[in-house]
Amino acid sequence: MVELNLPEYEFKVKKREDGSSWVIWDRLRDRWVALTPEEWVRQHFVEWLITDKGFPAALMGNEVSLRQNGIARRCDTVVADRTGQPLVIVEYKAPSINITQKTFDQIVRYNMVLHARYLIVSNGLNHYCCQIDYEKNTYRFLEEIPCYESLVNGH
Repeated sequence: MVELNLPEYEFKVKKREDGSSWVIWDRLRDRWVALTPEEWVRQHFVEWLITDKGFPAALMGNEVSLRQNGIARRCDTVVADRTGQPLVIVEYKAPSINITQKTFDQIVRYNMVLHARYLIVSNGLNHYCCQIDYEKNTYRFLEEIPCYESLVNGH
């Protein structure tokens, strides 16, 4: 897999029993999942959020289902605040995929349902974090992704 703009971590990786492809252990879903380039980004990013940014794993979920206009969708990662309300939505792309307006449109559509205060997009090389202000109907991009405590406190 390609080197990412994230710290290196040790992951459980193995070949499927039939030898057809690789799988990686997803600590949030508590199961083996196909090791795709996007999954490589997800696993590194989730580990970085937990290990380096203080995000509580118990308040995080991967591939979170939601319904938007009657259509089933899945958010790559959702992080809740301590009351269980969505705080952050993260959308991942493979490192070979450029982050474009289309990527932001996708995460904003998810947020129309979840109403998270922060949106993060990453392809493992570039990371963007946006803070939503619902009272003023505005948003702003943050220079870096804050630690969990800062997000919970609205900083």
